[in-house]
Amino acid sequence: MLGRIFTVGGYTLLSRLTGFARDIMLAAILGAGPVADAFFVALRLPNHFRAIFAEGAFNAAWVPAYAHVHGEKGEGAAHLFADRIFTLLLASQVVLLIVAWLFMPQAMSILAPGFSEDAEQRKLAIELTRITFPYLLLITLVTLYGGMLNVMQRFASAAAASIFLNVAMMMTLALAAWFPTAGHAAAWGVLISGFMQYFLLAGDLGRHGGLPRFAPLRLDEDVRSFFKALGPATLGSMGTQVALFADTIIATFLPAGALSALYYADRLNQLPIGVIGIAIGTVLLPEMSRRITADDHDGAMKAQRRAFDFTLLFSIPFVAAFLTVPDEIMRALFARGAFSKADAVAAGGTLAAYAIGLIPFVLIRSAVATFYARKDTATPVRASLSGIAVNVALKVALMGSLAQIGLALATAVGVWTNLLLVLFFAVRRGFLVLDRAWLLSLVKFLLTGIILAAAFWLIAHFSRSALGAMHFRAEVTLALLAVGGTIVYGLAILVLFGRSWLVSLVRG
Repeated sequence: MLGRIFTVGGYTLLSRLTGFARDIMLAAILGAGPVADAFFVALRLPNHFRAIFAEGAFNAAWVPAYAHVHGEKGEGAAHLFADRIFTLLLASQVVLLIVAWLFMPQAMSILAPGFSEDAEQRKLAIELTRITFPYLLLITLVTLYGGMLNVMQRFASAAAASIFLNVAMMMTLALAAWFPTAGHAAAWGVLISGFMQYFLLAGDLGRHGGLPRFAPLRLDEDVRSFFKALGPATLGSMGTQVALFADTIIATFLPAGALSALYYADRLNQLPIGVIGIAIGTVLLPEMSRRITADDHDGAMKAQRRAFDFTLLFSIPFVAAFLTVPDEIMRALFARGAFSKADAVAAGGTLAAYAIGLIPFVLIRSAVATFYARKDTATPVRASLSGIAVNVALKVALMGSLAQIGLALATAVGVWTNLLLVLFFAVRRGFLVLDRAWLLSLVKFLLTGIILAAAFWLIAHFSRSALGAMHFRAEVTLALLAVGGTIVYGLAILVLFGRSWLVSLVRG
């Protein structure tokens, strides 16, 4: 399990690093103005639908269902099941794509109403979204293939696929002079990456398991069970995306640059979510599904608790850094070219607000795995919708006084509500036991985070006084924060937890 986590996490880290290179190019070329805001809307819309229909709901229902059929009925039944789901999935995505192309102006009026006051920006957003939207169809098939490979204990290609998004966008951005705008260059990069990701996953699955084929539609027991799980999972994922849609809608009414500040802050916030939270959750779900199918409920619970410890161990440094030195991070990474220091400050404040909810963001995928592995997608929906209600209500309340920072803060409070309810339901049903030893480790993690946050503040304060107006002061400060923080965090973990705890965590 640990080896597979590092496989997924390693490729995801490489994806995030190439993503930062991509975002540095975006910031330098697009900046934080109207063209950038139009592109980020064009990027968000297919991503919202992807999170609902692909990586969110579909993956939550697909992996346990496919693992169950594969384990209980054999490889032949699993292939037939995959063929039928593939046929239904492709047909639904083609219909959605055609509807989106035809009614994109009407959709833009609903999803980005603030652009209605600027006809040129609205026209550009519609044009760019029509370019990026086919990405959804391709990435949905990638999710189907990736789920099948994960059940086969093959995680590398699915984890590496998103690297192509960054590479393709950097290639087209480098050729931006040949496009009508830099936004067009970035949008075509998104679409090209969809084909690259599809062929990577299709090639891996074709070599090791066989690609799904078109099959006559038949609602047998396995297909009905899948859709029974998919319905609640779709509601849960849709609830999360409603909150993100609310961010996009509200931000279009805020001053120019608000959407861009949300984007760059979210990109940094997504680093630990992707490298840690999603990587561990991706490995944990098929692991728990396999154990529960084998009636090893104690082993499933132990795997989840171990996943929680790994998640917290790797996440605490990000929380401490994003809360204490967000401006320094933003200046070092993005403040160049068209992205000004004022833009960096706006994005830094947004990042700090997001960081308040970072712990539940990275834990939630592992927390809901205990329900998804049991094919219970309904219980997480109850928690998710409650969190969304809190989230959206706070967005409306805070947008006026705090602008995009209020939107990020509302997101953080909403995800805390979601996680706490999921843990409550899991404990009540006996799926999770929060004993004294684990609660003590939570206190130790909290103390470690406070120590590290203090170290980050002191290092940043020292850098401001010692480096003065040095030309690369922001970059040098970031390097000092990384080195000093690593040393302090390592020592704090050893003192508070001890070497034996680390050894037992690694060995299981």
